Amino acid sequence: MEGFQFVDIILLAMVAGFLILRLRSALGRRTGHEQRPDQRGNNDNVVNLPGKGPADTDAPPARDIDPAYQGTPLEEGLTQITLSDPSFSVDGFLSGAGKAFEMIVLAYAQHDTDTLKPLLSGDVYSNFASAIQDREDRNEKMETELVVIKPAKLEAINVKSHLASVAVRFESEQTNIIKDQDGTIVDGDPDQAESVTDIWTFERNLAASDPNWRLIATRSVD
Repeated sequence: MEGFQFVDIILLAMVAGFLILRLRSALGRRTGHEQRPDQRGNNDNVVNLPGKGPADTDAPPARDIDPAYQGTPLEEGLTQITLSDPSFSVDGFLSGAGKAFEMIVLAYAQHDTDTLKPLLSGDVYSNFASAIQDREDRNEKMETELVVIKPAKLEAINVKSHLASVAVRFESEQTNIIKDQDGTIVDGDPDQAESVTDIWTFERNLAASDPNWRLIATRSVD
């Protein structure tokens, strides 16, 4: 009898060992539905960037701010813009602003409202169109030549909610003359270029899909 009891104990121990191994195997096996460490818990620490989805992992990282603007009043605004639009660059923006400046100045002189309208805010377009209409009512024409355009410079940046506005300084040498219906010059000197400094403010909704900036304000610096 004692021999049989000893054999029974050995068999029970083997069965218990087998069950423990099965349990350990089952508990240690991944099912494929477990959360990774960064998925567990709530999402209180997830920061959704303006204009981006909560899991926009394919977006390129924000560009580093140019050292020339670090520690200046422009740094904070540039940081906010690049966080919302990582493709934004100061050089690219200023290049586009310079082209817009030339297009708008020449279109204004040529009474080309079709070119002006998509580039300007409603208020600025209304002011430009009114001045153009006044010239047409007097049967006058304007001729403008941009002799020199210096590289545009950032003047100020303001970001409120998703709305970004950037003021740009333009310095140029230009001639502006007005001719009456007979072609006689009534204002300006075609042989005398004048130095003109303008501050133009461009605006864009960073949360919108439209990447274009519009001119919302202009002023001249004496």
